[in-house]
Amino acid sequence: MSQVADTVEATAETGEEFDGLRLRGVTKDFATFTAVDDLDLDVPRGSFFALLGPSGCGKTTTLRMVAGLETPTSGTITLAGQDITHDRPYRRPVNTVFQSYALFPHLDVFENVAFGLRRRRQRDVKGPVNEMLELVELTSQARKKPAQLSGGQQQRVALARALINKPEVLLLDEPLGALDLKLRRAMQLELKRIQTEVGLTFVHVTHDQEEAMTMADTVAVMNKGVIEQLGAPDQLYENPESTFVANFLGQSNLIEGRVRSRAADVVTVDMHGIDVSVPAARAHADGELGWVGIRPEKVLIGDEGEALDAPGNTIPGGVVTDVSFYGVSTQYLVRMPWGQELQVFEQNTGRRRLFRHGDRVELSWRPEYAFLLDHHQDASAGAQQGAEE
Repeated sequence: MSQVADTVEATAETGEEFDGLRLRGVTKDFATFTAVDDLDLDVPRGSFFALLGPSGCGKTTTLRMVAGLETPTSGTITLAGQDITHDRPYRRPVNTVFQSYALFPHLDVFENVAFGLRRRRQRDVKGPVNEMLELVELTSQARKKPAQLSGGQQQRVALARALINKPEVLLLDEPLGALDLKLRRAMQLELKRIQTEVGLTFVHVTHDQEEAMTMADTVAVMNKGVIEQLGAPDQLYENPESTFVANFLGQSNLIEGRVRSRAADVVTVDMHGIDVSVPAARAHADGELGWVGIRPEKVLIGDEGEALDAPGNTIPGGVVTDVSFYGVSTQYLVRMPWGQELQVFEQNTGRRRLFRHGDRVELSWRPEYAFLLDHHQDASAGAQQGAEE
């Protein structure tokens, strides 16, 4: 069960007032479309929560409604038990860090961080500002102007300026989007470290799957204004409940199958004439037809007749149609007897030979890694958006 689900259940049982961020029935209509559709969401206090989805899914609109920059068409937003739905932005205990940083170019780092305290006419700013600069590891840069800093350093200044106000919730709107890949990955770890140290609630909006899964305790995958699935990162990746989540978070092989039988702990599926097993807890299709899902890195590849260490689901008759070498791993495309090409990712440990185009192979995977999704869902949902983002 996810952290959010645990919190909701515990709150319901004890009757205690929820002290985190709560959205109930929140909808945002614009002239020609609905950006957010009847959204219910609980973000526990002190958690690192990510809203993940492609462009236009409603995640940024949701963040702007929490910040007070947009007004919901309907629904309520509460924070620490207080209704903030119609409060002005400056009256909310919320701060936002944007992708653009929005630093004051004429002020040095120290004064940028001190800005909120000085605006509230706090007399002692030196102590709190130095404490924040130490937290974001910028003490030595205190008297530099933003233009003299790197992108990652500017992001840290923006973070310190927001945190010094001690908000109930810190909103992060694509904060790492302007950074290059290496710096972005370093900042992911930094953000998680800082959140752990300060213990504040972080709500992070991103389209980057790796970013969300690296940092967040709980991820809500959004699509077309609604939440497709919510849970811990490993839960969403290993046991997706929709084709959109399966394709948007990483890559998945989705193979048409017909359910032959259902038992308490396993579902047996006829997959193009081959019986495969799926754990009942990972079966999310009620009908007779479904999509058998398996992640490419969970698929083993071997020569015809080779004994593979994945008893139970073995599919013969494959032909390698493409080989892509990535150094640490090799990606194969394998055309199966029914015409579909399946993806296989294999680590280059040096223990096995590389297969070549045209090699005849068979595939196998352990039943506990498979999942089953509703056949009424589009098997390609989320795949193109995930690749583009």
